[in-house]
Amino acid sequence: MSARTNRPSSRLRHPRLLGSAALSAVALLALAACASAPEPSVDPASTDSTHCSRMVTNSGGLDDRSFNQSSWAGLQKAEKEDGIAAEVLVSTNETDLAPNVAQAVASGCGFVLTVGYELAPATEEQAAANPDIDFAIVDETVEGENVKPIVFDTAQASYLAGYLAAGVSKTGTVATFGGGNQPPVTLFMDGFSDGVDAYNEAHGTTVKLLGWDKAAQDGSFTGDFEDVNKGKQLAQALIDQGADVIMPVAGQVGEGAASAALDAGDVSVVWVDNDGYDTLPAEYRPILLTSVIKDTEQAVQDIAISSADGSFTNEPYIGTLDNDGVGLASFHDLESSVPAELNGELDALRADIVSGAVTVESPSAP
Repeated sequence: MSARTNRPSSRLRHPRLLGSAALSAVALLALAACASAPEPSVDPASTDSTHCSRMVTNSGGLDDRSFNQSSWAGLQKAEKEDGIAAEVLVSTNETDLAPNVAQAVASGCGFVLTVGYELAPATEEQAAANPDIDFAIVDETVEGENVKPIVFDTAQASYLAGYLAAGVSKTGTVATFGGGNQPPVTLFMDGFSDGVDAYNEAHGTTVKLLGWDKAAQDGSFTGDFEDVNKGKQLAQALIDQGADVIMPVAGQVGEGAASAALDAGDVSVVWVDNDGYDTLPAEYRPILLTSVIKDTEQAVQDIAISSADGSFTNEPYIGTLDNDGVGLASFHDLESSVPAELNGELDALRADIVSGAVTVESPSAP
């Protein structure tokens, strides 16, 4: 589902343009450095080529191998392919959040993207004070006529990952853990838990899940999304209990789980948000079973375009298996470890989820 197919907004549209000096500078730079770039997809008649965007990261920083990184990739695509100038303001701690959103607004750009629940209060405040600026927020819902939530039903894809993990486990024990007990995190964990249960029901097995109790909505958390050592320690504790497939839902903390798995030698990892095979250091490729992907990159690009061409609305974008907003990555180097029969079951399950024959439920679902 393209973000550009949403209902037209009923509020008035006002072009936000940079000054003529900035226009000249941008034009000269474009001629000098981007002569071979593809034609922008934004209709020049509907928006000025100087329409720009700003992104504010959460406190995890830009290179989090997670949603900050993939959100920025989306704005970079919008800049390269669609002529929408983009800059990012990087937050490194909580005190940066509100000032960075204020600075993004002060830039004069027409589109401001914020990433994560930490930025919800500042986004809500600035959106209310600046009704002629379009805002979008990733992995959080903020109410406002000019705020578009970008959320993903990751439980659907995580259900497939849990089924896969249970199917390839040799110890009969798999695990997951999170950075914090928050809906965007626990949504992954709920789906993973249900997928393990579905495999057990289908095959008469008793694969055990460590790290998450869906009924209690509680489990194992590192308490942050930055400390890789915490991720390694927690993953090692799960490995010591027999887990041989682990899904960390903790941003860059998850790299610690990959390190523990690599050290163990017989443990694999399910990455989340983006394809860890591409975003993690290459040394971890041999232990990456798959990744639960959120296509934040494409959603952000589409929504940035909608802001530029005047079709922006506040209707939430919800990524699902049906619209390819979420999905499983390739098995890459571990493809041979996934039996063809199991792969076929995953294809059938995906089709059943898309058709509604199988419903994946979570109290954290968008």
